[in-house]
Amino acid sequence: MKKKRLEIDYYYDFELLGVISAAKGYKLAWEINKTLSIRLVKQPDLILTSKNQIAVSYTYFSYETNAALFKLFRNRPQEAESGKLFLVPEYPHLDYILMIRGEDQFTETPLQEVLREIPSIELIAFIPLDALKSKDTFIF
Repeated sequence: MKKKRLEIDYYYDFELLGVISAAKGYKLAWEINKTLSIRLVKQPDLILTSKNQIAVSYTYFSYETNAALFKLFRNRPQEAESGKLFLVPEYPHLDYILMIRGEDQFTETPLQEVLREIPSIELIAFIPLDALKSKDTFIF
């Protein structure tokens, strides 16, 4: 019997920014809130199942309006024993991942430049989705 394969091409309407910061998640979220005049709020942990059937939880903060969506994820899992199961395994050196959709309000000054002004952010970089194998993690 001939097998048929279903292939789905997703449309990724978001951008990802990688953040290196020694700050705790709640402090970084507070600083981003203050800088961008938004309100990132802690959400219940994002729980994903790894290939080894291990449930891994990631802390994240979210802010959503009709025009924009901001989500700040911690790249490392909560559990100490799951240290190598990063949310974005291609970039294990990043501490946080900022997912953004609809950032039209930052047309005058790019968002990266605005966020670089936050003292606790050491580095912020754009993550290209084309080369990212784990981009399907952010479809939910």
